Amino acid sequence: MRLCRKMLPCQSREAVVTVLSYHNGIIEGYLQHPRLEKREKVYSLSQIVLLLNSLLDLEDSMGSPLPLVHQDCNGLESIAVFRIQILFREHYTWQGRLVWQDEEKETVFHSCIELLQLIDEILGE
Repeated sequence: MRLCRKMLPCQSREAVVTVLSYHNGIIEGYLQHPRLEKREKVYSLSQIVLLLNSLLDLEDSMGSPLPLVHQDCNGLESIAVFRIQILFREHYTWQGRLVWQDEEKETVFHSCIELLQLIDEILGE
């Protein structure tokens, strides 16, 4: 995994995932996105992917860029905070950046599966 220290904003194609717990591949946390009124509770990596995909569908139909998401944990104790920046999407083939905010590191992903593997690898350490 190649990690570096720079981050570029990509407006409404960016979400923040706050991880509260992760055991045996099961994640618990919150996803925040500019199109959501409040943070959305998530219980699996697949739920994150499906929710992000539906939000990207909304972006494609509306087309207007949104402001960046600011992390809102309100005192929650998290084990990791990620910014998922989706730069390109065709069907379920996503390319983008995964920014691990706690460690100020980022890496690129070339597919949705690779994104899931990166998150699992980081949280499994």
